[in-house]
Amino acid sequence: MNNHQAILDIMIEAALEAGEAILEIYETSFANTAKADGSPVTIADQRAEDIILSHLAKTGIPVLAEESAEAGKIPTLGNRFFCVDPLDGTKEFIKKNGEFTINIALIENGKPILGVISIPVQNKIYFASKDGAFKAKIIGNKIGEKEKTSVAGCGDIKLVASRSHGSELLKQLDIKLPPCEDVSVGSALKFCLLAEGKARLYPRFTNTYEWDSAAGQAILEAAGGVVLTLDGLPLSYDKAKDNYLNPFFVAADCEHLGEQVAKYMNEICAS
Repeated sequence: MNNHQAILDIMIEAALEAGEAILEIYETSFANTAKADGSPVTIADQRAEDIILSHLAKTGIPVLAEESAEAGKIPTLGNRFFCVDPLDGTKEFIKKNGEFTINIALIENGKPILGVISIPVQNKIYFASKDGAFKAKIIGNKIGEKEKTSVAGCGDIKLVASRSHGSELLKQLDIKLPPCEDVSVGSALKFCLLAEGKARLYPRFTNTYEWDSAAGQAILEAAGGVVLTLDGLPLSYDKAKDNYLNPFFVAADCEHLGEQVAKYMNEICAS
């Protein structure tokens, strides 16, 4: 399948159906267990992934998905594959604060070119293609009228950070930056806030995997922002030799800010 719009439509359908299943479980007294790396997992993670995989199978494109990868089920990916986090922010899901998302991206030649992030509790969805970044309300099992989003690109810096992953290094970065407002929020919601101009900076000093960042990067870049590693290069994908673990990175609403903060972060890590 080579039609990007048709692929994006399937990604959106997958996210909507997975969101319905997640919300059904969210209203119950579900249990959670720990993965090998200590992170939590629930029945909602696996059920959502099963739904998403069934939809994406229609395309014939291989899928790198979090729960399957955890179980050692990683197909030959090649230069084109989906990257899926069926429930990003499981800690927030368990806390029942609503700050969790469904992330689906299409990667081509190491770059995320299509992205979908659904926020089930807010009935909101973000998506991106070569036509730009958009958001829409979820109405039933459909999306409403889409609205184009774009980064702020200037103004006072509002920094977003993870609610569940604080970092001493982040405190050191605060010292280097001009006075700015810090906002803690879970999951890939941070990318969404940048993509619609509600924040300008998201530095990440703790571990993430490709499925955590791919959809957010696609959306943020389509909205005019950047996601850079500490050497100032765009964050890339299909890092099999690193078990799909991302290096530290910074997401920003413009290249200049991203490059400056990447330099600061690099200095902090080297000290």
